[in-house]
Amino acid sequence: MNPIDLAFTSAVEQAQLIRSKTVSPLELTELYLERIDRLDNTLGSYFTVTAERAIADATAKTEQLAHTANPDELPPFFGVPISIKDLNAVKDVPWSLGVAALRQQIADFDTGVVSRIKQAGFVILGKTATSQLGSLPYTEPPGFPPARNPWNLDYTPGGSSGGAAAAVAAGLCAVAHGSDGGGSVRGPAACCGIVGIKPSRGRISSAPMGERLMGFATSGPLARTVADAAALLDVMSGYIPGDPYWLPDPNPSFLSASRQSSGTLRIGFVTEFDAFGKPEPAWENAVLETAKRLEQLGHIVEARSIPIRDLIDPFTVIWKSSVTSTGIPLELLDPINRWNAENAVPVGTFIQAHTQVHIIARRIISSFQDLDVLLLPTYMHAPLKIGAWADLSPEETLDKVIRWIYPCPPFNASGQPAIALPVGFDKNGLPLSVQLVGKPATESILIRLAAQLEIDRPWSGDRPGFAIS
Repeated sequence: MNPIDLAFTSAVEQAQLIRSKTVSPLELTELYLERIDRLDNTLGSYFTVTAERAIADATAKTEQLAHTANPDELPPFFGVPISIKDLNAVKDVPWSLGVAALRQQIADFDTGVVSRIKQAGFVILGKTATSQLGSLPYTEPPGFPPARNPWNLDYTPGGSSGGAAAAVAAGLCAVAHGSDGGGSVRGPAACCGIVGIKPSRGRISSAPMGERLMGFATSGPLARTVADAAALLDVMSGYIPGDPYWLPDPNPSFLSASRQSSGTLRIGFVTEFDAFGKPEPAWENAVLETAKRLEQLGHIVEARSIPIRDLIDPFTVIWKSSVTSTGIPLELLDPINRWNAENAVPVGTFIQAHTQVHIIARRIISSFQDLDVLLLPTYMHAPLKIGAWADLSPEETLDKVIRWIYPCPPFNASGQPAIALPVGFDKNGLPLSVQLVGKPATESILIRLAAQLEIDRPWSGDRPGFAIS
């Protein structure tokens, strides 16, 4: 297999190649590190590349593999390279949260999800770029190079998991860890033409930290295939003592679900929203065309609406107030995060907003009583050009952010699972995306349906020209 094909081989298949001793962990790690060294000065997908640590880990794993009589007893992703978003701590590795003044801060612990990733046998290549504190849907934090979209380098890969999505799409890691508090996995997946899953609340632990954004935020996988995303979700999932929310482990696994039939589902689709009307025509057409495909695949499909207008104000109150919880001095933050912190509300108002969100979330989930899945655009329009909103005031930026990401935050508020899928490209060669949303704790249904769409019209062979030249 040539190096480019190997770099774009699915993580599940890479794990099998390692088990069969066709490829070693060291060969695979060196391949990705060479690609990062050659391409990432332009792409800006990594804040930190832990090359020496990765080589040492991969070397040890290669030696272990050589002396293992039964490779099937090894962890599921033994020797497969992965990246971690820089909002999560990896012990003894820089942990900046997108704040330039914290670039030399070294974490002294692993977050729970990172521990699970290590236990699964992954080799960590480094920490991927994020917007500052994960608060914006584009990845251009002051003091760092902007992360760029591998499909068109003039455009953003989204945010806040923009570096993770760009790295996966460009073949700079096999799969990636991301996180989503208002679309921060799904949006970058949409911008970069890959798969992103925001799991149900309680599926993935936030240990040893407390809940993020009142339970809105969760880690989630980014991958080039549904099976890879499902398999990484299996790895990341699970209760850790003390978690405020938890769900039972799936049975069968999410990876198994990606290989099962979805059966006939009742699917609603949304192409118009109560607050802002219709998305950009290409994104509306992406939903309509996907709805037709689902109907042709035997599902019951109908137009629906979703009651989310009232969510804007209380969600924004919580989003603004989250900045103050970091304890980072305001002078170290960018203008919009400083503005958020300076406009944080009193505690009583914050609790009232949280109560409002819970009431609205009940309404959202109730609208799924006669549905299995809701289909809607991931974002309202195409990715932005780098720096497009750089000269706007914080108020203007917030308004544009809300209008762009509007279809995503409702399901952070409700805690429902959602998966973003690529469905082609617009006239500028930028990816189009739809998201599938399920009832609480129904990731397996979404994964089965997503896999059916992938089989019907595969996308994993699509590779950005930048990444293969």
